[in-house]
Amino acid sequence: MGQFTTVCTAIPYVNSVPHIGNILTDLCGDVTARYLRMRGDQVFFQVGTDENGLKIKESAEAQGRDPYEFVAEIAQRFRDIFDATGISYDDFIRTTEPRHVAACQALFRTLRDNGHIYLGTYEGWYDVSTETFFREEELKDGKSPDGNEVRWVSEDNYFFRLSAFSDRVLAHIESNPNFIRPENRRNEVISFIKQGLRDICITRKNPGWGIPVPDQPELVIYVWFDAVINYIASTGYPNPGFEAKWPPAVQWVGKDILTRFHATLWPAMLMAADLPIFDTVVAHGWVLLSGEKMSKSRGNVVRPLELADELSSRTGISQPIAVDALRHFLTATMALEADSSFSYEEFDFRYNADLANDIGNALNRSLSMAHRFAEGIVPASPVEAEAEEAVRGAKLEYEIAMADYRIPAASAAAFGLIRWLGKYTDSRAPWALAKTNDPALPGVIRSMLHAVRAAEGLVRPMLPSTADAIAAQFGLPPLSEWDAIGSEESLPVGHALGQPQPIFPRLEIEKKAAPAKSAPKAEKTKPMPEATPETKPAPNPAPAADEQITIDDFLKVKLRVARIVEAEPVEGADKLYKLQIVVGEEPRQLVAGIRKSYTPEELIGRQIVVVANLKPAKLRGVESQGMLLAATDETGAAILLMPDREAPEGATVR
Repeated sequence: MGQFTTVCTAIPYVNSVPHIGNILTDLCGDVTARYLRMRGDQVFFQVGTDENGLKIKESAEAQGRDPYEFVAEIAQRFRDIFDATGISYDDFIRTTEPRHVAACQALFRTLRDNGHIYLGTYEGWYDVSTETFFREEELKDGKSPDGNEVRWVSEDNYFFRLSAFSDRVLAHIESNPNFIRPENRRNEVISFIKQGLRDICITRKNPGWGIPVPDQPELVIYVWFDAVINYIASTGYPNPGFEAKWPPAVQWVGKDILTRFHATLWPAMLMAADLPIFDTVVAHGWVLLSGEKMSKSRGNVVRPLELADELSSRTGISQPIAVDALRHFLTATMALEADSSFSYEEFDFRYNADLANDIGNALNRSLSMAHRFAEGIVPASPVEAEAEEAVRGAKLEYEIAMADYRIPAASAAAFGLIRWLGKYTDSRAPWALAKTNDPALPGVIRSMLHAVRAAEGLVRPMLPSTADAIAAQFGLPPLSEWDAIGSEESLPVGHALGQPQPIFPRLEIEKKAAPAKSAPKAEKTKPMPEATPETKPAPNPAPAADEQITIDDFLKVKLRVARIVEAEPVEGADKLYKLQIVVGEEPRQLVAGIRKSYTPEELIGRQIVVVANLKPAKLRGVESQGMLLAATDETGAAILLMPDREAPEGATVR
């Protein structure tokens, strides 16, 4: 058996169904694992569920449920959600499994045999919600530091000599600067250790739930001592061969369980058992909703699959692509040093800005122009130097970010390449090159395709279904090897490309209507006398064929230069296109009756003139945020009005 690169993720409690904050840790592990696989590593990626806490037993009993059936049902929900959100785990371990029980008892015996466990009397406060012991001075207003109720516990139990490892753990942290990431979390842990670690009670009286202490079934192993052992239990410990998967390259955890457990207790346990310590532990911040941490007990949670299903129904995209939108939001906005926030408005904005406008438009424009200007095949002309440099730069930036486990920075590198492509396309203007038969055109088209194909590989760890969809439209195998990104082989000359299909249709966001103004009060007037033939007013004269207006009237109409970036038919309408345009840097949507005059491929990339201050209106249920200008020929077909040369983006038309 060869050596593995192991990625571990903290295991959540199964006292309720998970929310997006619960899956963030596993998503970080998944992105890491997918990236390492692309780099050629033999990856072992562990996830699981923590099922032995007293809180879980009490939750089951409160519902009149058998605890084993209760945890099995919720553990399956976690597994189902992990599967549906694309968490590519190699092992899903449950702490009620026999293999985990055996590993816990084996490690307990080892520490007891090594003299690191002793019997004593514990008296103190116990927080059932977090399964944590606290000293009197750590309580705040009679509650735990997390604000939870505590219970006084007085029992004869086993203790782990954590205090004996203070210096060793501190020395390990200080001699391995990358052991704890990010830096501010590392500083918090060092400060905590320097205050003095105390021995920790690691057993409880057996309440009928938990892992029995070896040879003393009247006691069970403390849930936090038991839970962290899942990482090594997953590798097969204590059976021979587990060493191929141990120690992990990285352990992903939330910030709240770093200091007391994963950065102090767990390393000390491994030292006491003479086992190698993991290379790095990375702690991410919380996902806040309305400024508060998401909590099942508070009920302020966002369910991942419900969010994806809702997005799918609003946009018509498939569930895997909707899941990618969720994955993108979490990976692009997550924070290491601080917390991140979720709002439905920001989620919608990210979908439109990053996915519909950026990656979706980049794919659509590149393939459409390849069909329009290069007969739908990859041109033989070399990729332009600036495109090669953009791909190399994005790839290097991504590698540097992932070496430091900064997933949002890696996401930014991938989307930075996509945004670069938008500017490159606008500046090189292939539609203008085509008009003059410029020999640079094939190289520009190939450069655009080269960047999109590279972006497919870069987004793959975060957006696997999207990457597959891009590859499918290129008509090429998925770009799954890191070294192939940006290579000649990744985009063969002469390859016939598929037709573009929108992956991320723009999301229609209903704007909140402004409050209606109250009608002005009518003035009291005297009644008018009844009109007689003599007093009846003469009818208004018919308007002239071309009624004149003043310059002030004309100046009320704001005409701007815009560019069409996406075009698709409006369902159920023979004449209408839904156009995504950019007016300067402002994205907008238009509905225009030009479908019989132009194909979508003929429209994408063109500059047009639009009325930019026209009140939005709905046509066939689709909002149009302006109007384009067009003439008509003798048959009534539309002729778009366009600048005769490239105009500055968003230029005013006078």
